[in-house]
Amino acid sequence: MKFSKFGQKFTQPTGISQLMDDLGDALKSDQPVNMLGGGNPAKIDAVNELFLETYKLLGNDNDTGEANSSAIISMANYSNPQGDSDFIDALVGFFNRHYDWNLTSENIALTNGSQNAFFYLFNLFGGAFVDENSQNKESQSVDKSILLPLTPEYIGYSDVHVEGQHFAAVLPHIDEVTHDGEEGFFKYRVDFEALENLPALKEGRIGAICCSRPTNPTGNVLTDDEMAHLAEIAKRYDIPLIIDNAYGMPFPNIIYSDAHLNWDNNTILCFSLSKIGLPGMRTGIIVADAKVIEAVSAMNAVVNLAPTRFGAAIATPLVENDRIKQLSDNEIKPFYQKQANLAVKLLKEALGDYPLMIHKPEGAIFLWLWFKDLPISTLELYERLKEKGTLIVPSEYFFPGVDVSDYQHAHECIRMSIAADKQTLTDGIRVIGEVVRELYDEAKNNKAS
Repeated sequence: MKFSKFGQKFTQPTGISQLMDDLGDALKSDQPVNMLGGGNPAKIDAVNELFLETYKLLGNDNDTGEANSSAIISMANYSNPQGDSDFIDALVGFFNRHYDWNLTSENIALTNGSQNAFFYLFNLFGGAFVDENSQNKESQSVDKSILLPLTPEYIGYSDVHVEGQHFAAVLPHIDEVTHDGEEGFFKYRVDFEALENLPALKEGRIGAICCSRPTNPTGNVLTDDEMAHLAEIAKRYDIPLIIDNAYGMPFPNIIYSDAHLNWDNNTILCFSLSKIGLPGMRTGIIVADAKVIEAVSAMNAVVNLAPTRFGAAIATPLVENDRIKQLSDNEIKPFYQKQANLAVKLLKEALGDYPLMIHKPEGAIFLWLWFKDLPISTLELYERLKEKGTLIVPSEYFFPGVDVSDYQHAHECIRMSIAADKQTLTDGIRVIGEVVRELYDEAKNNKAS
């Protein structure tokens, strides 16, 4: 049986497929595994209780206690390709209430998760375009890329293009910083000089700019000034700025630094219900110009018929009464900030004076660890840790659009989830410390001999 080029692209091994396979195998294992590798959100009691309460109310009318016919009808029917209209209306009201964006229902579409959304957006704005400067428009085309202004970036972006690898990326400035008065931290910043001089941008071969905020994998939060500069560049070159808010404002709002969220017709905002605790619902949200929403809706019709309605049914009342924001501000964000502080403490205890640098924790559900001059690649470190029942994600997968063969930093970092319970976090960091110390000690002894 032979597959097309399309089939071969999506069946070849990828970073995201390996990660998901290893996570699935770990869940089925009869041996304990320290799950520090995935993007699954934490199980927070207050969050789960609210979702369960809301789920139960779906089946009953609040006034009569009888079956809620509107909820049943919603579950038993397709929405239109744009998504559940009640949820879209609730989102329009929420965003206008909190941000005064003057949205209408024509500015929002739903997808089956953020991954689905980025499959659509990256193929809408990246790939083969008609060359508008060519005399023969039927035969001439230009290949456009998605510009990632700051790498490392999300592992799941790498393989969503239907044809080829369509990314241009800029390596970061790396600044050593303090965190809560302590040394041993660093922060990535956008290298705007390199970005502005990127040949692909100047030559019209960029279809969109995209960044995650907070960034997966590092927890970096681009500053308001950086975001304003990116927005200005996008408008100057007449391309959209896509912002991935899967971990950001206003829900789940896992951001500890001072940051603000803006939108205009040249900006595409992507949100998700996954990191508020509903990853299995596969509900993504796109806020964009009406023309983009129309295109996404058309793609939904072909790929999915319609987006799932279950996540929308759970979230609609929570968006209408602002409980989703209260949950994010009062439960979810404080939980992860506490987890980040605990993980930093455990890591410093486990590594001591060994060469560990931690990206300043500014948000998301991960820590990004940099082992300077690590004697092996973090792909090899990943395998050694897996043998000892601890899963992390190696850094090599987080540099789409970059040739990492000549960039040592891309082989020296790991992403570690902080969503696990305290015992798993403690056990996993202990194993990381043991293995990494052993590697540095072996290298030191070999050099001495």
